[in-house]
Amino acid sequence: MPDLEFIRQSSGLGYALLFGPGIVLLLIALAVKGAVRTTHNYVISGRLLGFGFGVASLISVWTWSMAVMLSSAQAYTWGTSGLIWFIVPNGLAIIIMVPFALKLRQKMPSGYTLAEFIRARFQNSVSSVATLVFLIGALLGVIMINLAGLVLVMNKIFGLTPISIVVTGIVVVTVYSYFGGLTTSAVTGTLNTLLLGVGSSVVVLYALAKAGGADLVFNEVQARGDQHLNPFNPVTAASFGLALALGLLTNVIADQSFWQRVWAIRPKDLGRSFLWAGVWFYPIPMALGLLGFIGVAYGVTPEQLGPLGAGAIGPHVIASLGLPVFIIALYTLVVVNACFAAIDGALSGVTSLVAVDIVHRYWPKVSERTLLTITKGSMIVAAAIAGGVVLTGIDYVNLVTTVYFYGTSLLIPVALSIFWSRMTGTGYVAGVLAGVAVGGPLRETLGPTYGPLFGIIGLIAASAIVSIVVSLRSNTRFDFDSLADGTGALLERDAAPSDPDPDPDPDPTPDERVPAGQQ
Repeated sequence: MPDLEFIRQSSGLGYALLFGPGIVLLLIALAVKGAVRTTHNYVISGRLLGFGFGVASLISVWTWSMAVMLSSAQAYTWGTSGLIWFIVPNGLAIIIMVPFALKLRQKMPSGYTLAEFIRARFQNSVSSVATLVFLIGALLGVIMINLAGLVLVMNKIFGLTPISIVVTGIVVVTVYSYFGGLTTSAVTGTLNTLLLGVGSSVVVLYALAKAGGADLVFNEVQARGDQHLNPFNPVTAASFGLALALGLLTNVIADQSFWQRVWAIRPKDLGRSFLWAGVWFYPIPMALGLLGFIGVAYGVTPEQLGPLGAGAIGPHVIASLGLPVFIIALYTLVVVNACFAAIDGALSGVTSLVAVDIVHRYWPKVSERTLLTITKGSMIVAAAIAGGVVLTGIDYVNLVTTVYFYGTSLLIPVALSIFWSRMTGTGYVAGVLAGVAVGGPLRETLGPTYGPLFGIIGLIAASAIVSIVVSLRSNTRFDFDSLADGTGALLERDAAPSDPDPDPDPDPTPDERVPAGQQ
């Protein structure tokens, strides 16, 4: 096949594709903001998200720039095995959340955040604050990773400068997200999901046709080595597959964007929303992964991709095949909207943590107007911090992977906290610390040679063993039914006499909420 000739697109078109979606999404946000008059509705959408909005919003917050571009990168680098190891764990990570979501929503129907659950579960400030720090760090990581995705595609195809991309992206997303909170995120996420599914399919079909058809592409890939079409290449699993699978599960467990939706989706729609979100996620990275095979068929070299590496293979192929401008624009919109939706979801997650676990917890008497103002303002602060880190030029990709690695220490303690009545607050904290203490040194010593796999395995094993052993030493059992007390932190604080059934009692004390011996 002939060599691809990269064609740089107009920078004006690039800016239009950054601002255009933002204007449309802002109009949507302004249209729905009238329904968001309280902090409760702002962060939890009245707990009324249905099946359609639930599925679409879950897909939109999970379909990061990683899903739309790294699927192509893994197919280009590892072939079929890379695509399988990237796609399958991604969808399963959402599906595996079903039992977690159902159990927690059943036992704590009026919750808002994972940190709030940990605080109510153990009455231990150390465990809840540690969880809060990890959750906020993970959300900032989501924002930074998706800013990196914006920089990659807009710089590669349109030649825009990183600083202009980051500043524009942050401003656009923060402005439209500010007005409606989770409701805006759900509505705009639904539109983004439609664009992701339909847009990616149209783009890939055009690209395959321009490359001579699927048969020709895969014949060329086969001619360049059997390893590209071997779905069971063990090297792929050892190099990144197993570590990625464990990391993805942890990312969902430690992502407040998902827990926020656990309490926002109507109970009857909760389980099937997570199930179908995982299933319907698959076609998006599967389709875009085919761009990596087109790159292999054309013999694209790492030198042609430049310093951006394999992650640039999708944009490189799209800008080099001689496709119509509207297809290039459509591909760009798919990536841009994936990044916007993920950043939007992360900012919404930050607002729930700030409102419930910081402001309401430490300043419970603050007025509703002040609480809502601070909650909205936290979006601006989080966006500014993430954007500032990216603009400093530090290796924020390494920073994010480090945060996620240590966030894995939450996986087993959180799971045990939800499903095991004998889990204690001391066991939770000890398990997290043990995971960090064992996994960190393994990552530093073995990581350069063997990758992150042994570090993650050591972290999870230490976390599990210590959590269980420490908890078993305390012969106590937690009554999960005690979590059902109350109507929700942000509703209880604003209960008025005109409410149909106001709760005149103050928040339960630790002694009332937790059985004797569990404190």
